[in-house]
Amino acid sequence: MSVTKADIVEEIALQTGLTKIETQAVVEGFLASVRNALAEGKAIEIRGFGSFKIRKRKGRMARNPKTGQAYPVKEQYVPYFKVSKEFKAFVDEHLGRESQGEKGSVEEAAQG
Repeated sequence: MSVTKADIVEEIALQTGLTKIETQAVVEGFLASVRNALAEGKAIEIRGFGSFKIRKRKGRMARNPKTGQAYPVKEQYVPYFKVSKEFKAFVDEHLGRESQGEKGSVEEAAQG
């Protein structure tokens, strides 16, 4: 299941007491700031969350998998996201709780 921008707007509105229209403007403004900074070649660091940066991919020859025909791919700049250690640990801890419950019952059954 995916979380959409509308889902994020709704959750933030509930948490902050702002209207959905106000929250949508804030979310849109944040995303526009990220896009604009990356388009200018700037990196964005959000402590405890991660960083957005731009990487330059070299040009190369690629192949069409159906026909096998080779064609050139120009060099390009691509955004990427690097997750922070804290965020990675947070996700692992929360998802680990769910899987530990399942593993625990399997391990208990194997031991018993």
